[in-house]
Amino acid sequence: MDQFRVMQIFKAVADARSFTQAAEQLDLPRPTVTNAVQAIEQKLGVRLLQRTTRKVSLTVEGMIYLDRCTALLSELEDVNALFLGDGRRPSGTIRVDLPERAAHHTVIPALPDFLRQYPDIDVRLGSNDRIADLVGEGIDCAIRGGVLRDSTLIARRLGAMEQVNLAARGYLEAHGRPQTPADLAHHQAVNYFSSLTGRDLPWEYVDEHGAVKTLTLRSRVSVSSTEAYLAACRAGLGLIQLPRAGLDGLLASGELEEVLPQWRPAPLPISIVYAHNRHLSPRVRVFVDWLAHVMRLE
Repeated sequence: MDQFRVMQIFKAVADARSFTQAAEQLDLPRPTVTNAVQAIEQKLGVRLLQRTTRKVSLTVEGMIYLDRCTALLSELEDVNALFLGDGRRPSGTIRVDLPERAAHHTVIPALPDFLRQYPDIDVRLGSNDRIADLVGEGIDCAIRGGVLRDSTLIARRLGAMEQVNLAARGYLEAHGRPQTPADLAHHQAVNYFSSLTGRDLPWEYVDEHGAVKTLTLRSRVSVSSTEAYLAACRAGLGLIQLPRAGLDGLLASGELEEVLPQWRPAPLPISIVYAHNRHLSPRVRVFVDWLAHVMRLE
């Protein structure tokens, strides 16, 4: 059995966490699947999977091997796609990494339409606010906010998202409404800390001259997730700054209110990125075009 087929079998077992389910998915006898995994473990000299009577789980070595298998199999799909005739539909698995709120409120609700248009494409979607390693994790594309500093990535600019300063109605009733940035010294914020540095990001606003200013506000709670950030604000724990998209319901109900509208943060640049050393395969190209349309920032 060739190396790529063995890798496909191992990945199927790892994804399903079951030899039996993997065998059914691949339409192979279960002993063939078991023997293939045992053979690769013997060749590598490490255990990739922990087996019990109830489940299969990955070892640390297994997780590393799975990541590399995923990347290599994706590259093989891309190479094959280069030679597909124009009449062939894009196919394969797309691995995409999205910010939490963009995934939950914009992309996932629209995803059924994409899957109907491209029935031969599957989507493996990571949804969190950390900065993923696209090459190391075998990710085809990602959405990133802010100024891009990674020169190893190619970016397609989507536009910029309007940002606002927010507070819960209960917080404002208890602490009053700030009228100028100077008033923020008497208020409390929910801080957002970077997943890369662990540092709290400063409060930011654009002054009357168009200059970007930053402040350090008092805070008792720091988070690294936009959903947790919003939840902490709704709980009355302090002021936050967030893109306005997806907040219409909370603002219309009065649960959240905009504060300091004359001193908003600068709009947040949004881009789709992918590794510079990877061409856009047909499946990734159609997904990137669809994603740009769904985000509607252009």
